[in-house]
Amino acid sequence: MRSLRSPGPTVGVVGGGQLGRMLAEAASPLGVEVVVLDPTPECPASLVARGQIVADFDDEAAIRDLAERADVLTFEIELADQDALERVSEDTGTPVHPKPSTLETIHDKLVQKRQLEDAGIPVPPFRAVEGADDIREAIEDHGAPVMLKARTGGYDGRGNVPVESKAEAEEALEAVAGPAMVEAFVDFEREVSVIAAKGEGETATFPLGENVHREEILRETIIPARSEPEVAERAYEVATDVLEVMDGRGVYGIELFETVDGEILLNEIAPRPHNSGHWTIEGAVGSQFEQHVRAVLGWPLASADLLGPTVSTNLLGDVEEPTDARLENVERILETPGAHLHWYGKREVRPLRKMGHVTVSARGEETADVEELLETARDLRDAVTFDAA
Repeated sequence: MRSLRSPGPTVGVVGGGQLGRMLAEAASPLGVEVVVLDPTPECPASLVARGQIVADFDDEAAIRDLAERADVLTFEIELADQDALERVSEDTGTPVHPKPSTLETIHDKLVQKRQLEDAGIPVPPFRAVEGADDIREAIEDHGAPVMLKARTGGYDGRGNVPVESKAEAEEALEAVAGPAMVEAFVDFEREVSVIAAKGEGETATFPLGENVHREEILRETIIPARSEPEVAERAYEVATDVLEVMDGRGVYGIELFETVDGEILLNEIAPRPHNSGHWTIEGAVGSQFEQHVRAVLGWPLASADLLGPTVSTNLLGDVEEPTDARLENVERILETPGAHLHWYGKREVRPLRKMGHVTVSARGEETADVEELLETARDLRDAVTFDAA
């Protein structure tokens, strides 16, 4: 028998960006308190969390302080130090979910791909890169372009460099500036993702989402994906297999390619709530953030059922230079039925920085036209601006 008390359990989160903010928002109705660790004073999550420890993500003393204030530790950014988390967990007895071993796997994209391939999960052809000749050999084997990826530290497309010819190999390797791997370019019909949760002896998957990227940054997510039912079913099978490889409870963002032949290939995994799952706040019975809180605490998972077709679109910085964050013309969003504005509270806007998102949901309307929802979401996004000029 479970019971609630006041104050309730505390989740310590390494990272205090928008994901930490939305975790704290989802935790509050459950009676769960959140404390975040982030190097930015008054980070986005600090405005809704119980408290913030201002420190770097790899500050072991600060992580220990966080563990002593929490019943469980988790993270919303892969820059968390897995070795420090493991040592602190062993010393304090505060569990970490997902496990630091999973974070270690995710940190290095080459290690991640090798482990997943060994588990029988379909991935694009890849190889380690020791020098430019490895890139040229990949082009020789798979044709151009190929995708050169930084093995560590890359996110939102950073660290990914398309290589169009053998002549570009040296320049691309210099641009990555560190350990790298190279993948064959996937001729995909669409990019899709499954937000999946691993709980205590149970799993749950949200409906398949279709993702639209430009400049390697997610712009829109469409639910349900415009995939054939058998393709969606295959995506769920791959996602379930991925959860078997991951160690520890929590939500995982599983990014996939749907090829022109209807095959599913794994792209990358985020061991945390994911941008492509923001739609779940309005579009699903339980959001990915509530799901993550429940999972890391070992509580029963929420329903991941769809409430109705939904589209989310990111609000990215449309400025040339960093400046104070001020979003203009928000009335259009606020006045539109079915539209929901999420503002992350970042004080500075930078070019293409994620500042918020807009969700347009047709809850209770199973036959709603996702094309119309997508058009509405794009119109609302394009009506606002950070550029006051």
